[in-house]
Amino acid sequence: MAVALHSLPVFIRLEGRPVMLIGEGEAADAKRRLLERAGAMIVSEDAEAALAIVAMDEPDATVARLKARGVLVNTVDRADLCDFTLPAIVDRSPVIVAVGTGGVSAGLAAALRQRLEAILPAGLGRFAETLRGLREKIPDNRERRRAIGRALDAEFGSFSSDHGRTLETIALASPDPDDLTLRQARLLAQADRVFHAPDVPTAILDRARADAPRIVSAAPPVNASEGLTVYLEMAR
Repeated sequence: MAVALHSLPVFIRLEGRPVMLIGEGEAADAKRRLLERAGAMIVSEDAEAALAIVAMDEPDATVARLKARGVLVNTVDRADLCDFTLPAIVDRSPVIVAVGTGGVSAGLAAALRQRLEAILPAGLGRFAETLRGLREKIPDNRERRRAIGRALDAEFGSFSSDHGRTLETIALASPDPDDLTLRQARLLAQADRVFHAPDVPTAILDRARADAPRIVSAAPPVNASEGLTVYLEMAR
């Protein structure tokens, strides 16, 4: 059985759209600044909106009213009352990286954001803009990924995901995905297709790219197809 996602990350365009902001103080001010950056139209509880952010000391009654109206609510410092959470953000517009912990630890999300700030190049957004139209120029997904990898190498270095025609076999020491080595996790994230023995857990397969096909096989494929093929088996 697949391990359920705690939350499904989505990016919502709020330009010109109403969002309720209810409450006062530093927490409400911080959310206001964030909404203003996103171009949202900030409204009160009396207005019509699909989303609301509540920053109050005693939010329960307000949240109950909003949810009864079908409004999705984020409640500051009350993960149990949240329909959605607001992540820590690394902004390289139009590239945006969001780090969330499901409301468990804002401090951890902030620490991870700081690490990512140091890793991601400042020019990443400008680079992303240069890739406009690449889908039309290179309709094949795999070839487009390889082209992006080459372009990243040329621009920033050390980003290559161009594997040519490669087959990698991974012998898993444990059914726990947290026990994957850094190299194993990287290969799974880059694989164009994943062959796997029948006893490989779904939790491991979930670490592969979402669009990479999963193919049950008792042995590795004889010939590698174009791109990166990964074969997973449990270590004996």
